[in-house]
Amino acid sequence: MAEVKLTAEPRTEFGKGYARRIRRANKVPAVIYGHGADPKHVALDGHALMMALKTPNVLIKLDIEGKGELVIPKAVQREALRGFLVHVDFLAVKKGEKVTVEVPILTEGELAPGGNLLEHILNALPVEAEATHIPEGFTVSVEGLEAGHTIRAGDIELPRGSTLAVDEDAAVLQVVAAQAEEPTEEEAEEEGEPAVAEAEAPEAPEEG
Repeated sequence: MAEVKLTAEPRTEFGKGYARRIRRANKVPAVIYGHGADPKHVALDGHALMMALKTPNVLIKLDIEGKGELVIPKAVQREALRGFLVHVDFLAVKKGEKVTVEVPILTEGELAPGGNLLEHILNALPVEAEATHIPEGFTVSVEGLEAGHTIRAGDIELPRGSTLAVDEDAAVLQVVAAQAEEPTEEEAEEEGEPAVAEAEAPEAPEEG
């Protein structure tokens, strides 16, 4: 996976007021954790960070006052309505170090005819991989699969250096049979089944 280079500036101010000020300047507050060191508080350009985060588990090389630091995003907070970046937690990593991440699962191909549905039980597969060689995604073929077919974690081929961080029997994708539609009254009558009649209101008793 390619490295994305971003510039980060240290920050010593905190609180909602400070966060609002830097967001107005199109910057995003972030924290770097890892390797037993004290957390580092930084701010990054909002647009550049947003573009970098379009790649899942992207490896970012931060330039902090001339010092480089490799990080991967671990938690991304966004504004609920507009999706703007609010805060990012980074994990500091080193080349050769292994980390546990969730890699998106993509599908290709068409199911067998019959209107069946593909259920994503897991949208991402937990794996352990080298920090500098994290897969961007796993593409799984569902071509011709019929109802009842299940693809499990152990069925997905992993790149060299990656191992499952979940039970290999864990279900990932499942083909679900299409639900039969309820027959209409005309169809029910044609098949010899009595149609359900609407209940009639009881007649009022005659006055004596």
